[in-house]
Amino acid sequence: MVFKRRDPKSWPRAVLEALWPRGGWTRAFHYVKHRMRRLPDSPERIARGIFAGVFASFSPFYGFHFFIAAGLAFVMRGNVIASLMATFFGNPLTYVPIGVAALSSGHWILGDPVDEGIHRSFGGKFADAAADLHHNFVAMFTDDTADWSHLRVFYDEIFFPYMVGGFVSGIFFGALCYHLSVPLIRVYQKRRKGLIKSKLEAIKAKAAAKAEAKRKAERPPAGQ
Repeated sequence: MVFKRRDPKSWPRAVLEALWPRGGWTRAFHYVKHRMRRLPDSPERIARGIFAGVFASFSPFYGFHFFIAAGLAFVMRGNVIASLMATFFGNPLTYVPIGVAALSSGHWILGDPVDEGIHRSFGGKFADAAADLHHNFVAMFTDDTADWSHLRVFYDEIFFPYMVGGFVSGIFFGALCYHLSVPLIRVYQKRRKGLIKSKLEAIKAKAAAKAEAKRKAERPPAGQ
């Protein structure tokens, strides 16, 4: 096939590159930044897309960040491509601080102080909730009784506080990125237009010079 990889990527390699790109996260960041600034749209629309992508990165609905960002950008009349790129704000290097910030602020907003051991048991509550899901799925086909206790604990102590805190944190950081992006994109686009205009003028001048030289070469000598 035309678009098939010559060296098929194994799943361990795919997972590794998802956690750490081949060129490193710095190179990936600069690539996204470069592509973002070259989008053919107004600075405000691009910035609204960035807001949507950053906001979606704080959502607890992992695996749906692209859909959340694109939908929000569409509603806000922002640039959808910019929103998808801005979800890069949430990556394996930032998910931990994002999660801690969202969870802590969520508990604070709900008036439920975070227990000192909550972060140490974060993974355990995920595992317990996953075990409940597995058990309840099996119970549908057996005589076992469904048990939702661990899922209830997970929802009350992690998911709901994370969703509330992520909503507030997402608005704050999304708005911050919006206000920082508008002037930066405007300056970049203005500079790029100036460079393109200078290149076009240089090409026109060069073409005019060639045409003039050709006319002089084709002009018969004086006296003939």
